[in-house]
Amino acid sequence: MDILQYTFFQNALLGAFLASILCGFIGTYIVTRRLVFISGGITHASFGGIGIGVFTGINPILSAMAFAILSAFGVQWISRNKDVRRDSAIAMFWTLGMSVGIICCFLTPGFMPDLPSFLFGSILAIDSADLWLLAGLTAVVALLFTILLRPIQSIAFDSTFARSQHLPVCLLEYLLMTLIAMTIVATLKLVGIVLAISLLTIPQMTANLFTFSYKRMIALSIILGWIDCLLGLYASYLLNVPSGATIIFVSIIIFAIAKVIKLEVRS
Repeated sequence: MDILQYTFFQNALLGAFLASILCGFIGTYIVTRRLVFISGGITHASFGGIGIGVFTGINPILSAMAFAILSAFGVQWISRNKDVRRDSAIAMFWTLGMSVGIICCFLTPGFMPDLPSFLFGSILAIDSADLWLLAGLTAVVALLFTILLRPIQSIAFDSTFARSQHLPVCLLEYLLMTLIAMTIVATLKLVGIVLAISLLTIPQMTANLFTFSYKRMIALSIILGWIDCLLGLYASYLLNVPSGATIIFVSIIIFAIAKVIKLEVRS
């Protein structure tokens, strides 16, 4: 393929590979811990950070990461108090981020060419800075999951049991919420705010059809995520359609096929 000669496509392939590894680790925790809704809230809340970054001239990725982490901490802290339910706290920070982002974008003079890439993603537009961010975060996450796999696994399946084993559940939950927020922001350039949560859930859902082992689920999620990205990129190239949306569409098709295969095997 001639397109493989271009630097932007090589960056896209490398970015997809790193994102598959990163989302394989973090997404498995999200799915097993049942944090999909809160992750969606953090994703949309990060738009507030993007708006602040655009308005003030700060790198939008850095401001989005800070806003996402603070939103994650806010949801975690408020939901620990019995006065506010977790889903209500998520809705509050979700709408706060979106409203702040819209106001800041409205007040920013001139045209904002990068805004659509944050909203809808453009994996073909990622540069070396995005790759370094993905690579660094992937290395940190892989190292932490290797060292803390047992405590993370215990918290993911049963946090009450983890507390009974005297594990630092609160500290680890805040650490993992930070990593979730950073992962979401790091993958925004790939598929955008609208679809970012899909990278962290659909490959894991597909993997969970065939295994209940936490380690195997991580490994299979990484492989499936990489396949989704490759097929999605190739399909978007052939059809001349947005790459981020195509990757997610392909991942859903693969999940549907895997579900049918699982049902056929059972019958």
